[in-house]
Amino acid sequence: MFRSIRWRVAVSYIILILLAMAGLVIYLSDLIRDTHLANLEAKLAAEAWLIEDALASSSAWDEPGGDLDPVARHYADLLDARVTLIGTDGTVVGESHEDRTQMDNHLYRPEVQQALAQGQGSGIRYSRTVGYEMMYVAVPVTLEGRVRGVARVALPLREIEANVARLRWAVVSAALLTALGAALLAVLIAERTARPVRRLTEVVRRMAEGDLSARLLLTTRDEVGTLTRAFDQMADRLRETITTLAEERSRLTAVLDNMADGVLITDGGGRVRLINPAAARLLGTDEEAALGRSFAQVARDYRIIDLWQRCCERNKEQSEPVEIGRRGPFLQVIVTPLRDADPRACLVILQDLTRVRRLETVRRDFISNISHELRTPLASLKALVDTLRDGALKDPPAAHHFLERMETEVDALTQMVQELLELSRIESGEVPLRLKPTPVADIVLPPVERLQAQAERTGLSIAVDLPPGLPLLLADGERVQQVVTNLVHNAIKFTPAGGQVTLSAEPAGNKVIISVRDTGVGIPADDLPRIFERFYKADRARSSGGTGLGLAIAKHIVQAHGGRIWAESVEGRGSTFYVALPALAPR
Repeated sequence: MFRSIRWRVAVSYIILILLAMAGLVIYLSDLIRDTHLANLEAKLAAEAWLIEDALASSSAWDEPGGDLDPVARHYADLLDARVTLIGTDGTVVGESHEDRTQMDNHLYRPEVQQALAQGQGSGIRYSRTVGYEMMYVAVPVTLEGRVRGVARVALPLREIEANVARLRWAVVSAALLTALGAALLAVLIAERTARPVRRLTEVVRRMAEGDLSARLLLTTRDEVGTLTRAFDQMADRLRETITTLAEERSRLTAVLDNMADGVLITDGGGRVRLINPAAARLLGTDEEAALGRSFAQVARDYRIIDLWQRCCERNKEQSEPVEIGRRGPFLQVIVTPLRDADPRACLVILQDLTRVRRLETVRRDFISNISHELRTPLASLKALVDTLRDGALKDPPAAHHFLERMETEVDALTQMVQELLELSRIESGEVPLRLKPTPVADIVLPPVERLQAQAERTGLSIAVDLPPGLPLLLADGERVQQVVTNLVHNAIKFTPAGGQVTLSAEPAGNKVIISVRDTGVGIPADDLPRIFERFYKADRARSSGGTGLGLAIAKHIVQAHGGRIWAESVEGRGSTFYVALPALAPR
């Protein structure tokens, strides 16, 4: 409860009011009692002086064993009070209420001593004679300047105390009602004071939860109103700042998420504070798992870690190419110190150069392969020309043979140039496809019929397995026949005598997969990913003839149809080539 400012203010006011009311009650109670006692004392004094005036000339004071009891009782009845008449020696000579013979000597009673010494005495004390507290007022009885005795009037204080108690209760009741009203007023004032603070707290909580539109309504022109205006102005500026930062962060996040390069930021403790999807992919990790971990745990490559450590130690940018694993990726790692953010914080950039390196490798292989493919027929042509120049022209049969050889080499060069031009046109999209519904049999059977004789000459058998009910293909029949012809021709060329080449087809979802399986020598696993590159030949020792462009052309024809071509092979046990082409939905 006391954590609330409302109750702290209200309780403070209530305690103050209660203390004030308690002090006021005590003061008023004492004042009323003292006033009643003073009035009572004055009344008793007047009555005592009345008795003194009446008894001053009485001869009973001088008589030994004088009896003034009737006089005391007479005045007691008139005054409705207790009257006691005391001689100068302290002997009680008259008593209105008790047996004076049983009473003690009263000479040394305080009021008697005070009356004899000062002319009037009073006191409040417990009376052992009657057994309760009483007020006594005594005056000396004198005649011609001689003190003849003391007249004392007394009244019990029970009535006074009862009257004072009733008045005290009335005062206490009034004080309680006043305190209750004041407490309610204090609670209302505290509530009115605390309400703007609660509203401010609620608005601050909403803003902390992300509701930056929350505002306070200006309801007063006092200090709270000034605080409300200042808070609203601060909230407006904060919203603008956060909106600007959020927009900048969104742009930065979009840039980082769509960057091809990997980006990491490490703090002074070497822990990853930022990593984009590209970096997570290149390092084979997860973004959430990488955040907060050490850079060494995320990078997991000693060369990258060493480069990062050198940058931290030298406070200078470090750069180095790194190939992760045998098959890549090939990365250019750049580590830059972030001096402004943290003395040991670093920015790590991972540039994926795998494709660039692969293209460079393909370019080198292409130049090497085409140089090799051109050198052989050109060298042969030069040798034939030299032979003819050296005298073979004079021998008609030999000259004719050499010219036929030259024509063969020229045809090989022409075929190579034509295939290169065709591959270039297919890659650039300059060769339009005449797509139409085509049965699978019209694509598979014609190449088999053309190559059947070649297979029989090499001692091979060709089998075709086309199940009925295959869907039609949406394809350019001639181009796809070219693909099948190339695959069957390669199967025949690399399968020893006695082997078999099998062509089959099967539906697979919205495609039809045509497969060409042989029982030949197979393809090494290291060569398998590159067999569809230009001029790439898996085994030059067994690659007799051919330009090395057939599979590259087949790949581009299939991709132009929206299909896919791939191969599976076990070295020494044969290969299987698959062509997946889009099929028409059955009507």
